[in-house]
Amino acid sequence: MILSENGLLSKYIHIGFVVALYWIVSILTVFVNKALLSSETINLDAPLFVTWFQCVVSAVVCIILSLLSQWYPQYIHFPRGHPFSLDTAKKILPLSMLFAGMIASNNLCLKHVGVAFYYIGRSLTTVFNVIFTYTVLGQKTSIKCIACCGVIILGFWLGVDQEHVLGSLSIFGTIFGILGSLTLSLYSIKTKEVLPLVNQEVWLLSYYNNVYSIVLFIPLMLINGEYHVVRDYDKLNEPFFWLAMTVGGLCGFAIGYVASLQIKVTSPLTHNISGTAKACAQTILASYWFYESKSFLWWLSNFIVLGGSAAYARLKQLEMQKAHIEYKHLPTFSGGVHNK
Repeated sequence: MILSENGLLSKYIHIGFVVALYWIVSILTVFVNKALLSSETINLDAPLFVTWFQCVVSAVVCIILSLLSQWYPQYIHFPRGHPFSLDTAKKILPLSMLFAGMIASNNLCLKHVGVAFYYIGRSLTTVFNVIFTYTVLGQKTSIKCIACCGVIILGFWLGVDQEHVLGSLSIFGTIFGILGSLTLSLYSIKTKEVLPLVNQEVWLLSYYNNVYSIVLFIPLMLINGEYHVVRDYDKLNEPFFWLAMTVGGLCGFAIGYVASLQIKVTSPLTHNISGTAKACAQTILASYWFYESKSFLWWLSNFIVLGGSAAYARLKQLEMQKAHIEYKHLPTFSGGVHNK
């Protein structure tokens, strides 16, 4: 009995550590990116270059892990793959274009809005999930879940309105936040279609996405005029700048790992709930850190979005449980149509 209780306690401690690690890495990533994109210390007006460099760091980390897995296979596993074959590019490139659009939109949103408003600015992902699940996959959503989406839209509208009242609303930041939510939703749906093509290897897909994004961002940076901005940047030769950029890139890679780890040790629903609670803590921390005073209605908008998102996640879990139970109770036929 004592051994059983110790084993359960050890499991809870492990889960608690992973959840805490996810919170720390996720919040740190947002704050580091905000500093890189719009702080007076860095003062570099080249958001696509920052995003491109983060892809470079992630790709390099993947290459290092791939080499280490070959040298020390008993300790490290990393799936093997070659991103430059024509067959691989045909399969993965459309998804990588969505990936590049998603991370670019997220960083452009974060550049123009405060960290406290960032969650509200990117809160429509669930709404787009419902829309694209129906238009792309042809799957209908229950009325209750649609009602939750209505609550989220209400919270988003109220948050934007209150940000305008406070005089800190960025139209560009809000538009990029909406685009970030849209591309994230499409990326999530398309990922389910592409993962079987890479044997369900999430890390291999991440490696491909980052390598292709490195190429995709080059013409975008040139079109945006960032080549001249980076060339004339007065801190380009300072070690602190490259250290900060590298930390941002490592954070971008780490968040993918800890998110997958949290899902592995808990569940997708717990991951969503943890992410929602983390967003709340992140908003409060950002308001304190940047000395931002917010109105009651501004805070209410956050809790409306949080409540709508949490309710949606719970309803989807109940629907999945119901569908699973109904499937288990289907009659078993000798022809093997259904087999428990």
